[in-house]
Amino acid sequence: MGTSQFSRATSVEPTGNGGYAADLGEEWDCPIVPQGGIVVATAARAMEAALGEPSQTLRSLNAVFAGQVQHGPMEIEVEVLRRGRSVSQLRASLRNPGASAGLVALSVFGAEREGFTFTDAAPPDGVQPPLECPSFRDPAPDDWEEDRHPFKFWEQVEGRPTLGHAPWDDYEPTSSLRASWYRFDDPPRADDGTWDPLALVTLCDTMPGAVGERLGPEDRRLQWLPPSADLTVHVLAEARCDWVLAVNRARHAGDGYASADMELWDVDGAAPRLVAYGTQTMIFSFPK
Repeated sequence: MGTSQFSRATSVEPTGNGGYAADLGEEWDCPIVPQGGIVVATAARAMEAALGEPSQTLRSLNAVFAGQVQHGPMEIEVEVLRRGRSVSQLRASLRNPGASAGLVALSVFGAEREGFTFTDAAPPDGVQPPLECPSFRDPAPDDWEEDRHPFKFWEQVEGRPTLGHAPWDDYEPTSSLRASWYRFDDPPRADDGTWDPLALVTLCDTMPGAVGERLGPEDRRLQWLPPSADLTVHVLAEARCDWVLAVNRARHAGDGYASADMELWDVDGAAPRLVAYGTQTMIFSFPK
């Protein structure tokens, strides 16, 4: 699992009878509760521990957010639905102590198997190298005023946008497509240099920006929040890059919901490799 800040944050301790305890700090808040992806990763960590099969890694996970999860202590209950020789399925529920609801997740873990290999997707054109892109941490223009809580999550993860527009840009919206480079300040890597796959799960849950890109400069100024109804992530390959390229679209919005997806690419090798894919339904909320 490693000793990175991410690994420590998502660590779990067994409490007996399929139960686990976790404690997620407020440094991962986005903005006032932990970022949903790292909560899902914590539940996956407990499932990983309950399975106890290092040859079977996370392949697919679907989580439904039935209640808000606060930072602090968490209780996780794991059930191994089926333990197979090469593929296993598990279920987990995570909530704060005393809470009536939280997160429920189903996962598939699997070892390598014989099969076909191809990727019928590619990163978009126009992507610039990460160090040639601005950072989310750069100061906003002096004339930009925004009354929003800071997202502490972005103090642990650096983002550098390469496609799309900043909130203060004046543009005519035509597409939801955006792309950013992401890296953890404290890289969650194993001894062999590969990323912790649960870190990819966390980064997939950064999709609302595509909605803002499609809305344009007028509607995106509205005070709205996009709580997740669900999150599905497919972990496809090992990542070894310093920066992962996150390509994000919102395919549809209507009836107070939006459907979005995310591709994560490792582009450090001879050819780009798709290492994870995520999709979710988000809910539009307009605080009074």
